[in-house]
Amino acid sequence: MTESTTTESAVDSKNQAAPAPARFDTLPLDAKLLRAVDDQGYAVMTPIQAKAIPIVLQGRDVMGAAQTGTGKTAAFSIPLLQRMIKHETNSVSPARHPVRALVIAPTRELADQVANNVKAYAKHTSLRSACVFGGVDMKPQTAQLKAGVEVLIATPGRLLDHIEAKNCVLNQVEYVVLDEADRMLDIGFLPDLQRILSYLPKQRQTLLFSATFSPEIKKLAQSYLQNPELVEVARPNATASTVEQVFVSVTDEEKRPAIRQILRERGIKQAIIFVNSKLGAARLARAFERDGLRTAALHGDKSQDERLKSLDAFKRGEVDLLVATDVAARGLDIADLPAVFNFDVPFNAEDYVHRIGRTGRAGASGVAVTLVTKADARLTADIEKLIKRKIELSPIELDNERPQRFARPRRDWDDGDAPQREAAPSRSSYRAPAAPRDPFFDKPYEAATSDEPAAWERSTATAAPKSGLSSYIKPKKKVAALFGAKRVISSLEG
Repeated sequence: MTESTTTESAVDSKNQAAPAPARFDTLPLDAKLLRAVDDQGYAVMTPIQAKAIPIVLQGRDVMGAAQTGTGKTAAFSIPLLQRMIKHETNSVSPARHPVRALVIAPTRELADQVANNVKAYAKHTSLRSACVFGGVDMKPQTAQLKAGVEVLIATPGRLLDHIEAKNCVLNQVEYVVLDEADRMLDIGFLPDLQRILSYLPKQRQTLLFSATFSPEIKKLAQSYLQNPELVEVARPNATASTVEQVFVSVTDEEKRPAIRQILRERGIKQAIIFVNSKLGAARLARAFERDGLRTAALHGDKSQDERLKSLDAFKRGEVDLLVATDVAARGLDIADLPAVFNFDVPFNAEDYVHRIGRTGRAGASGVAVTLVTKADARLTADIEKLIKRKIELSPIELDNERPQRFARPRRDWDDGDAPQREAAPSRSSYRAPAAPRDPFFDKPYEAATSDEPAAWERSTATAAPKSGLSSYIKPKKKVAALFGAKRVISSLEG
């Protein structure tokens, strides 16, 4: 065997070991869907899409597990649209547009994002979609449901409201998707899920997609899925390799200065800062605003309209920092987000995986900085155990620079021709005026040399009455009788 032949064989074996990535145009999809996928700029499928889409097209139940940011939404929405495209019609009758696919998401933000993706993939078809979630008026949602939709994306609570109000009928649902099911169980949606699934036909295709699979999720799958195909493209709870994970040792007082310094040193223009409480998110957002940074808060106490406006402003680049609770940790797809900060170490180690998954998406690079105090030792150990990686805490030397405050607005008297005001003395140079001194109290003690009584003794002696009583007993005052008291007494004596 010659050297050239050996080289060619090595090249052929290498090509066989690394096959070309699967493309969307190799799938048996309708031309309308392929056109919509091409409009989104997608040509090559991600691993979860390449494995899940053919199985969903076959009509089988699927349990899909992949690290966040790998395209799980397209993995279930594109094949479901392909299966429903045979039912598309231009009829305006609501009866011709029953709900055939139901997607249940844990948060309003995730539901809205899934709805936008479904609408983008179905824009060249006649299939209708709608998104319903709480925090907003039900009337526009009711009107949309009454007009008829094929794909319904909803949060559990608001969906039950519409079911009880008889705004939507689910007896023709053929496909059900539980997106981020582990999160729905974490926040207590299991009873709501069970109620919703009881309204659906028994014969249906059920898809369960999540970044993590806990034992509770597997138990749920056994109850509601029929012989599901398990699709995993990465180790459960794995973090993306494109995300640089940094753990910084700080005190509570150093957290905010540390974030400002890291933003400045790395030249980071935008970042999401995660905290554990709604009150903490509001306070931290106000503090960064005072530091001169364009900041918005995103937490459960804000109305849905405020949350959507804050998120849209952040996506448009009008906001530098988005201070959020874990409502923003799942499913939010923000293109080219450079950094994520964990101001508070999450109580649940799995939330750490979802938080840092907001950056480094779709193959892009990102950095995730976690601020760790001494009180966070146990939580950090849980993360270390989950991601199976030794966590090294890095110290940070903070600059003594104070944050730049907003400049004081110019007043009418700030021009150069205005008279100079007399400067008030500083606190350090101010001294209270000395009290006047009495020279009598500066004299040394002098003992009395005469037997003459003291002044107070003389005054009481002169004022003492002749009755023989003590000088300290005051005599009774004479009070005039009123209403002829003397005459009444004298008449009684007579």
